[in-house]
Amino acid sequence: QVQLVESGGGLVQAGGSLRLSCAHSGHTFGAYAMGWFRQALGKEREFVAAVNWNGGSTHYLDSVKGRFTISRDNAKNTVYLQMNSLRAEDTAVYLCAATLEWWSDLRQSGVYDYWGQGTQVTVSS
Repeated sequence: QVQLVESGGGLVQAGGSLRLSCAHSGHTFGAYAMGWFRQALGKEREFVAAVNWNGGSTHYLDSVKGRFTISRDNAKNTVYLQMNSLRAEDTAVYLCAATLEWWSDLRQSGVYDYWGQGTQVTVSS
């Protein structure tokens, strides 16, 4: 069973930066594609970014392109989300997710098999 644990959230002023981390407990981390999603209060879960098994392919929500960067370190079983130029509308609980279906549309939450508990990101304006 895979466990995902996010960290790095917090309170930041608009224009600031945060780096989220997600630690994967499994021994086959390199086999998984990884994604970041977010859910704001009262809203549906939303895709943010995804990366394939070796970091060679990434996908982003249009509104975060140029501001957020997803990356992974397979030696550390960890995926990261570097968030720059944060805006108030980025406020949400951020969750990481893992899937073995690297060929699927990684923007769809339904393809992911494992989810973390989430970390809160609050951007003050």
